[in-house]
Amino acid sequence: MAKGYGGNPMGGANMNMIKQVQKMQKQVEQMQAELEKKTLEITSGGGAVKVVIDGKKQIQELTLSADIVDPNDIELLQDLLISAVNEAVRQVEELIQNQMSALTGGIGLPKGLF
Repeated sequence: MAKGYGGNPMGGANMNMIKQVQKMQKQVEQMQAELEKKTLEITSGGGAVKVVIDGKKQIQELTLSADIVDPNDIELLQDLLISAVNEAVRQVEELIQNQMSALTGGIGLPKGLF
């Protein structure tokens, strides 16, 4: 039987796996850098609230239509803001998941990895 790396017949396979993991790690880092540059625009209340969020889940812009700012109905404004921000975060998470899935071929990776 041919000996691989370090006298271990499986050594060559292990080195190949390490190289594949390193390659995937580089691709994940590239993907994260690309995601940081992306922005999504989400609206709620028929466009009365607009949220722009980046790939790091940071709100970049929040725009309110003047006609929804009613001092007698602050609760509506709060609901619209919550709705828009939650949808923005959900869409960024979906974008990240889709990018990771495309990169890993559907292999599930631990949540804290990206």
